[in-house]
Amino acid sequence: MGARFSWSRHFGDCFMRTMRCDLWALATALLLACAGCQTATQVQDARQALLADNYEEALGRFQQAADKDPQYYYASGPFTEGIWTYVGRTQYATGKLPEARRSLERALSIKKDDYVAHIYLGLTLARSGDRDAGLKELVTGMRGFHDWLDYLTFNTRYGIYWDPNREIRGQIEKDLDSIDKKYFVWPQLIANGEWLGKKIEQEAEIARRNEQYERQRDRDRNRFPPGVGVGIGF
Repeated sequence: MGARFSWSRHFGDCFMRTMRCDLWALATALLLACAGCQTATQVQDARQALLADNYEEALGRFQQAADKDPQYYYASGPFTEGIWTYVGRTQYATGKLPEARRSLERALSIKKDDYVAHIYLGLTLARSGDRDAGLKELVTGMRGFHDWLDYLTFNTRYGIYWDPNREIRGQIEKDLDSIDKKYFVWPQLIANGEWLGKKIEQEAEIARRNEQYERQRDRDRNRFPPGVGVGIGF
């Protein structure tokens, strides 16, 4: 009896320790999920400020999000943009060029094919006086994003939502042609680069909303197929 009692007590202790560990793990997971939701909400609020040209507000919110999660990436369908790209581009927009350069270089150290970061690093370097390096970054960002849009158009279902009229790619092609032929002027190229950066963010928002609308429409069609009605018979 004593052995059975000792084993039962030992089993009970193990069970309670396991339960405490499971509860601790669950609580930790819930806290992390909550923190992730808060960061996502903060980034979305910052993006809305960015789209409305409220750059100081956007910068403050992006910096707070970066402090919480330095590896955070905003994702909408196939589009992603790192938190340090957002910080860097809003630092650029508020005239904080040395800070913008550090943030954008940090963004590219995390993800080398972050084309928005390349574009804004190019703008930052050009406005800081290093035009050769700035031009290289701009070309990398423009070509990369152009090719990414082409890939979406010809290989994925997202192509219908992104640059359907080729407005973005058309402007990139003009800019790259002027760079190749060396007849561009810097003020215009910088203005075009800034337009491109803002247009990409606007396009991401439009694509996100259109895709959500299409999904909701498909769900409604599945729930209420054409020709199927609900009636009362007598």
